[in-house]
Amino acid sequence: MVDLDDPSLFTNRELSWLEFNRRVLAQGMDADVPLLERLRFIAIFSSNLDEFFMVRVAGLQDQVAAGLRKRTPDGLTALEQLEAISRRVRPMVDQSTVALHEQVLPLLARRGVGVVHAADLDERALNRLREQFEEKIFPVLTPLAVDPGHPFPYISNLATSLAVTVRDRKTGLTKLARVKIPAVLPRFWQVPGSTRAWVPLEDIIQWQLEALFPGMDVTESHLFRVTRNADVEVDEDDAEDLLLAIQQQLNRRRFGAVVRLEVAADMPKQTVKRLQEELDVSGTHTYEVRGLMGRADLAQLADIDQPTLRYDHWTPSPHPRLQPREDGTAMAVERMYDEIARADILLRHPYQSFESTTEHLITSAAADPSVLAIKQTLYRTSGDSPIVAALTRAAEDGKQVVALVELKARFDEEANIGWARVLERAGVHVVYGLVGLKTHAKLSLIVRQETDGLRRYVHIGTGNYHPKTARLYTDLALLTCDDAIAEDVTHLFNYLTGYARHDDYERLLVAPVALRRHLTEMIAEQTKLGSAGRIRLKLNSLHDRELIFQLYEASRAGVQIDLIVRGICGVRPGVPGISDNIRVISVVGRLLEHERILQFGEEYYIGSADWLVRNLDRRVEAMVPILDPQLKQELNDILDLTWQDDRQAWHLRSDGSWSRPTAEEGLSSQQAFMDAGRDALDGGLSAG
Repeated sequence: MVDLDDPSLFTNRELSWLEFNRRVLAQGMDADVPLLERLRFIAIFSSNLDEFFMVRVAGLQDQVAAGLRKRTPDGLTALEQLEAISRRVRPMVDQSTVALHEQVLPLLARRGVGVVHAADLDERALNRLREQFEEKIFPVLTPLAVDPGHPFPYISNLATSLAVTVRDRKTGLTKLARVKIPAVLPRFWQVPGSTRAWVPLEDIIQWQLEALFPGMDVTESHLFRVTRNADVEVDEDDAEDLLLAIQQQLNRRRFGAVVRLEVAADMPKQTVKRLQEELDVSGTHTYEVRGLMGRADLAQLADIDQPTLRYDHWTPSPHPRLQPREDGTAMAVERMYDEIARADILLRHPYQSFESTTEHLITSAAADPSVLAIKQTLYRTSGDSPIVAALTRAAEDGKQVVALVELKARFDEEANIGWARVLERAGVHVVYGLVGLKTHAKLSLIVRQETDGLRRYVHIGTGNYHPKTARLYTDLALLTCDDAIAEDVTHLFNYLTGYARHDDYERLLVAPVALRRHLTEMIAEQTKLGSAGRIRLKLNSLHDRELIFQLYEASRAGVQIDLIVRGICGVRPGVPGISDNIRVISVVGRLLEHERILQFGEEYYIGSADWLVRNLDRRVEAMVPILDPQLKQELNDILDLTWQDDRQAWHLRSDGSWSRPTAEEGLSSQQAFMDAGRDALDGGLSAG
């Protein structure tokens, strides 16, 4: 028997996530990636790291403050994890600095696209930049003194500031002040007279600091940035109004404890010490930064209009069975219903158009007089979502419309509250989910009156109903009117909106009801087959200890197990006698791998659930079986081709480290799927 308590068999969750972010950064360091895309990957790496500190590091610090000494499956306490994180993050931040300031920005400058300092500009450009400062920047700035009469000011989350030392010309005394770099203004300002050069906002402010302190001499100014605990916790049992309770917690988020202090590398030690004392931050959580700070803002520059410095333009293909009309508009909705009724349809975004399939189905249903009801889960969506607008119109037209808006979708809470209010005002029945559970399932149910009676059409997938991320995330969805699946989805919506407790679903695997049990049973079935067994999984994250243990048992029985895991992975593959038959890869590229596919022998499932404790035990998730042989083959082809990737697929070693792809002219699975999409009109995706 495998000892489940052996820490050497598991990889730490937080350190595994950091390794995923290292793979993201590697794209920013890859000379084969277009320059503006490299800039974007550095921005994504930085944004990811911000969120990691706000949530994961904050949680560990809370554990340490509470005196908890519980160890993770890999044997680390919260304090040991914080120390390991600090050791691992520092060289990664240094790598991002080298990638940005020694590689990407100099290469962009050679192409005529530059991030410049005010001091480098000629007098004409400086005069025009000074005008912009006086008209658009100066009125927004607020210098704050720090002295016995002015206590140290509150520093908001992710705010970049200047610690300014000034000398009074009359008294000769030096004083400290803080100037916030306003987040309400653009981070990068186009150099007057240029279309390809930008100056950082903080550089402009530093250049004109004397204007903020008349009668004073500015002797020093150094950037610093604060990251706060931003994890929202709501006592749902005591919350009479969940929406109001979450709004109150969002207001408190900005006052969370400081979990990271970033300081300019040239900041004097005494100033660093003063900030640490005022913000109650230790040296372990203080990070020196060379060059630009707050690099998530680089996304602004990555979007500039320079097509030759970005990936080649690529347009998603229509689905082979959902062809547009001759004028290029989406298929007539009647024909779409006929196609779904004829046979199930498997959608894959962004290789196939989201707009002409999922979005078209829901927006058309809103206007279809034969549609009686629409039920929809909304975990994340965009500010200009056509789907939300369609639900609003449907309710105003008298249709029965239900929207389950997940208010606890992290960092989208405020946006979701806004959409919930819009929907409610239009007459949509808005539900905020179940107490103690996040609703993460991706479901749509359309009830339509047809000549032979009511028919229910179901959309169930792996991705959010978000038109913008549908162009960037790889996701799958099933369109079906299978009676058993439609009945299951109806029961699941009743469970979410009312007091119906339904624990027995015919086709769906639903968490937290029975998904874990079904997964355990399917692994056990393959384990009994030994070397004839087959398990393949494509997930975002895999870190559930019980399921990892069961995979180890299956491997010991001879089952071949192939895992495609984008992010967190707690498995240690290739350990002799334990996981010899387990292989793990992670694909990181132009698109974000987001789909979840499960294969157990000849059974295939897609859906919303990753293999984390939270997904299996604390979220409402749904996985749907793929029953049509042709659609099974499509999933099989996706797994086959992804596994052949030797350009963007990293391999996990038994020691928990990742080896990066080395092939210069090998296969990129994402590019192969894009190429196959161009041939979709001739018969759909073929990964062979």
